[in-house]
Amino acid sequence: MKYILKSENIVAYNESDEFKFPKYTSQLINWANQNAQGTRTVVVGQMSELFQEFLASEEDITIENWRKWYTKRYPNAFNMATDKIFAQVQNLRDAIPLIDREMVMHWVEDLVINKTFNGMYVQKAILASLAEKRGCTFRLATPAEESLGIDGYVGKTPYSVKPDSYKAMGRLSESIDVKMIYYTKTKTGLTIEVEE
Repeated sequence: MKYILKSENIVAYNESDEFKFPKYTSQLINWANQNAQGTRTVVVGQMSELFQEFLASEEDITIENWRKWYTKRYPNAFNMATDKIFAQVQNLRDAIPLIDREMVMHWVEDLVINKTFNGMYVQKAILASLAEKRGCTFRLATPAEESLGIDGYVGKTPYSVKPDSYKAMGRLSESIDVKMIYYTKTKTGLTIEVEE
């Protein structure tokens, strides 16, 4: 048998409450937390391990007992995380009034023109340097090749050029079936890793 158990049903079965956030506020708090790192393991503990310890504790498995068990071990976690995140929320609150239509226009132009150019320039520079090391030619991909995840060729080998942070992204929607070149930006240039 296959079926779907929706989040709201899990909440109901577990007899737990969910706070209802006004529109956009949860997204903004999440964004602030990403910058503040308020719910990192060092602040609130490793949830997957802690919850397994709780399950093995022989206490009655209820949300209220989980709350008691957790807060006994991390009595200051809520306040520490809240302080970190709220400080970042204040930063966002201060920044939002500065954003007008003209600034958004500059942001879009910077993204489309400058960041695209610099991103493409990095690809070209990396492919050119690899071709020089291998004693062959290179070329950037055509639009049709780009749609297959190819950024360019060194000799006859197709490559996709990505920042090394791409390796850590577990939620990629694309599947690239070509050799990879990863780069890391440093103070003095780029560190390149070529898949053999």
